Amino acid sequence: MKKNSLKDFYILWSTQSLSQLGSAITEFALTLWLYEKTGSALSTAALTICTYAPYVIMSILAGAVTDKFDKKKTMLLCDTLAALGTILVFVLYKTDLLSVWHLYVINALHGLMNTVQQPASEVAYTLVIPKEQYQKTSGLQQLSRSLVSIGNPLIASSLYGLAGLDLVIGFDLVTFAAAFIALAFFITLPDESAAKNSEENVLKLAKEGLRFLKENPLVLNVILFMSGVNFIASAFDAVLPALVLPNPRGGNSVLGIVTSCSGIAMVLGSLLVTVLPKPKDRVRVIYLTMLFSLGIENFLLAFSRNPVLWCIGQVIGWLLVPVMAANQNVIMRNSIPVELQGRVYACRNTLQFFTIPIGLFFGGFMVDTVCEPFMAANTDNGFLTALFGSGKGSGAALMMFLLGAAGVFMCLVWGQKLKQYHYSETDE
Repeated sequence: MKKNSLKDFYILWSTQSLSQLGSAITEFALTLWLYEKTGSALSTAALTICTYAPYVIMSILAGAVTDKFDKKKTMLLCDTLAALGTILVFVLYKTDLLSVWHLYVINALHGLMNTVQQPASEVAYTLVIPKEQYQKTSGLQQLSRSLVSIGNPLIASSLYGLAGLDLVIGFDLVTFAAAFIALAFFITLPDESAAKNSEENVLKLAKEGLRFLKENPLVLNVILFMSGVNFIASAFDAVLPALVLPNPRGGNSVLGIVTSCSGIAMVLGSLLVTVLPKPKDRVRVIYLTMLFSLGIENFLLAFSRNPVLWCIGQVIGWLLVPVMAANQNVIMRNSIPVELQGRVYACRNTLQFFTIPIGLFFGGFMVDTVCEPFMAANTDNGFLTALFGSGKGSGAALMMFLLGAAGVFMCLVWGQKLKQYHYSETDE
């Protein structure tokens, strides 16, 4: 049974968030180190691919593993193996043996550990949070993720510039130790589900996760809707640098400022979630917030050549993302039996996030091979140049417009589909 107090949640949330910050700082610093060594953007991008690939490919089986075994022990084991990988990086670095392929292998290990640890963590939060506090705690989780996304590049750059990887990895290991000690000695997780599933076959458990989604169209359709949102949002991420960097009023520093505005907006949105009342219909909130975000931001960036408007667009686009995420979390936590949550969350991870690498590739491909050549061939077209500008970057502006149109269309179509599902306070 869950406790009425949020004490366990606050301990788990604060220490795990601190550990996530340490891991993110190390990842960013390793990107800086690798770029110094190779000068290749593709090499550094491959670090993210190596981390992300196991997360998408193995998530369904990882969720079954999560449900089969004790959540606390699973989290402690995954965190320990990830920490050992970080220590190995440090040893190789200090002995001048660290190579690019080492980082790829170790990042793949970290990605695999995160694939198992993440659904276990989601279930752990469910076990320590009173049901009536789901919305507030979801907002706090979104807040910590936003703060990590804002803070890790700044802290990593500072620590790396001050003392190289030594200080960065030292900070990471200290935060790991704090999270490990807190979870091992100060958190008790009721985990009846592990005992129930301990004799079950992993493949059977994974199929049960997929079967649950098939039998619960509300949860499945929300996940599939978010898969479409992630495709458009990741394509946007690929297009944004191509829009800002070539612009006479853009450049590296402006891109950094514009990008940071999304993190600031998410912090504000996370705080907003903690004070908002329960909505009458959480499904409606999900698709309306995304209609607002995907539509306005993309169109504003497509038609403007002003950094201030770009920043405003980022704030508009990301402010309501935590509101959407919190409502999705509440629906899932209340709809999925706790003994099934690990495998269902893992299926969610595969179905909802597999579109991200596809969107990144699609956005870059469209800008480089379709939109920029199209705008270059139509420099004499006054209507197009009035809308999207001229020269390099105008194709990215055109792509922003296309993404805005696609986002609005998708939200309207899925909104009609999701209207048949109603999830209100009475369902909780």
